Amino acid sequence: MTDFDKIINFRDLGGLPVGKKTVRPMRLLRSAHLSDASPSDISRLQNEYRLRKIFDFRTYPEAESAPDKVIPGAEHILLPTLDEEEERRSGEAVPAQTWLNLPKHIVQLSFTALFQKKARELYPSLVLSEYSQLQYAAFLNMILETPDGAVIWHCSQGKDRTGIGAAFVLSALGADRETIIADFDLSNRQYAPIVNELCAQVQAQGGGEDEMDVVRAFMGVSTRNFRAALAMIDERWGSMDTYLEQCLGINAQDRMLLQSRYLQ
Repeated sequence: MTDFDKIINFRDLGGLPVGKKTVRPMRLLRSAHLSDASPSDISRLQNEYRLRKIFDFRTYPEAESAPDKVIPGAEHILLPTLDEEEERRSGEAVPAQTWLNLPKHIVQLSFTALFQKKARELYPSLVLSEYSQLQYAAFLNMILETPDGAVIWHCSQGKDRTGIGAAFVLSALGADRETIIADFDLSNRQYAPIVNELCAQVQAQGGGEDEMDVVRAFMGVSTRNFRAALAMIDERWGSMDTYLEQCLGINAQDRMLLQSRYLQ
């Protein structure tokens, strides 16, 4: 993980092993939102990383409330990966202000059946929803259309929606399952202090594992649930390669092109 002044949970996938090769450094980047990026952060992304595209997986209210800073030379592409309309249709929509102020409310919300359900279903919804699949498909295809420089993708905290995106990228490059899971789990290192503090508050109010799982899912990452989502892909599609081709439009030729550009 690389330190920036005001960009948290940033990491360069460069150096991760893929068979006998590794991911090229300074090409594939992931992080939390860029709305607080400092002038130094902006300069580094522009000049050091030669950033070309910013993929923003946040919802429209999230992006509007905290717009990314402009990075000269980089195109900003908003690709919300959560289907807000489906949430509204289901009657389980959560007010935008609740999501925007989640750390203040998560202890109380962890005791509700709705948020316990949302914690369980977050990762499956990102891999099974046709809406989410279309957004991730667009993301991968636009990476294919970026022959040089770096791309970065992010959501609010750079962990769940961003982590699923990273899993798809690394899978297309041919990384093994444990490498993908280890990268996903790194977000827990970033958010461990707040997760531990909030879990202690949950316990102090009489909460147990179900309630703490909500905190872990929304304030950190649930590696257990992530493994289960990957297993769900294997069970329903037979392999990640088949899922990439049938659901995200990335075929063997596309994977070879990605590998030629992003592996060394």
